[in-house]
Amino acid sequence: MEDREPEDSGTKLDEEDEWQLYASAGYASSESENEETESEQEQEEIWFDGDDFDFEGSTVNWDSPPCPAPLGIAHVIKIGVCNHCLARVSGNLIRGDASDAGASIREEAYSRDNELESKIAQDYCPLCENLFDDIENIVDRVLGELSETEFKTMQFGIHLPKDLVQEEDRIRSKYGAQGSYHLKGAIVEAIHARIGELDKKIEFVKEKPDVMVLVDGLTLRVDVDVRPIFLHGRYRKVSRGIPQTRWPSFHGMGREDIDVRCLGSGRPFVLEIKRPLRRNLPTKDLVGMVQAHASGKVEVDELSWCTRKKVNEVKQSRSEKTYTIRFRAEGIEDEKKAEEAILSLSGQIIDQETPRRVSHRRAAKTRRRKVTSIDNVSFEGGEIELTLRCEAGTYVKELVHSDEGRTKPSVQSVLDSDCEVIWLDVLEIHDD
Repeated sequence: MEDREPEDSGTKLDEEDEWQLYASAGYASSESENEETESEQEQEEIWFDGDDFDFEGSTVNWDSPPCPAPLGIAHVIKIGVCNHCLARVSGNLIRGDASDAGASIREEAYSRDNELESKIAQDYCPLCENLFDDIENIVDRVLGELSETEFKTMQFGIHLPKDLVQEEDRIRSKYGAQGSYHLKGAIVEAIHARIGELDKKIEFVKEKPDVMVLVDGLTLRVDVDVRPIFLHGRYRKVSRGIPQTRWPSFHGMGREDIDVRCLGSGRPFVLEIKRPLRRNLPTKDLVGMVQAHASGKVEVDELSWCTRKKVNEVKQSRSEKTYTIRFRAEGIEDEKKAEEAILSLSGQIIDQETPRRVSHRRAAKTRRRKVTSIDNVSFEGGEIELTLRCEAGTYVKELVHSDEGRTKPSVQSVLDSDCEVIWLDVLEIHDD
């Protein structure tokens, strides 16, 4: 098949959906998450009868009022919350590094109760398990992973163990101030703040980021995905013997066989560049690189940056194409009569069964295609050359040699002479 498009492209994802599927494992991190159903919450609800409760070997009054009441603040201090968590559950709305605010709240509480510090039940925070202490480490890992990558926008997420999220939510809901900030959002914003302190010109966004970062809150593993970039242009293949298939990052408007040239204004394409290290290269420089490294093989006049949406536009196009084909036809005695026979195919609808040469990868079916026009028929010895324009998806070689009768009618059938294709060129792709 010299030039074709997918017959059934299926359901397409929206422009960014396919890449954004990566985000399903813990992004959108500034929103509160409720990972339990109501029935699960009811089953796991802990009942207290009003008596004191033994927490990590110490007696804690679980009937304390919620923050920001002084007794509520004293209670969460007793169970061991860190300064970051103290600031957010007490109702302090400071974002980012809240340790200073938490320290101030703690000092005020100690001044009200001189024995409060000695009543702290444990030395690790039950709300975050001291994860805020790892902010510096996390930021170093993230920036290390991206040290060679050019980017301006980032989407950041963190995955926390379910049991930690549930326990944090239970304690914060019972003893935190109304509207107190949830753990995941607080950690992410603390990371944002730390990156900002390092004077990194990074904008944190929720849609279409240059890079997406996901941190595992248990292992501190950092996973980075870099958003691909896309270049649109038209290529001319001026030499035979160059394949255009089996390159998943190259999206062409159809394709030509390895032995077929593509001339004229060229074939539209979109080049998808995955995990790019640079995102803002001058397109003129890229064109120059093609010209320098592919001289005599491939030509590109201009390139432009585009989005993934352009891939669908290119792949789904059904543009007519103009070809020049040269073939051998033995036993032609009357050239005028032969020309009339060939021109009789102009404007006709032809039926083409799946060619033998592609039957191993193409569905067995009959395709109806229109031959829009045929002209410039010329004869030289036992060879014939002609120009034809036809509908997208036409098997042009088979239109000439009939593929043992699988294409009807064909040049071979109207000439009543065996035809053998010598070469084929794509002259123009009419996508305007």
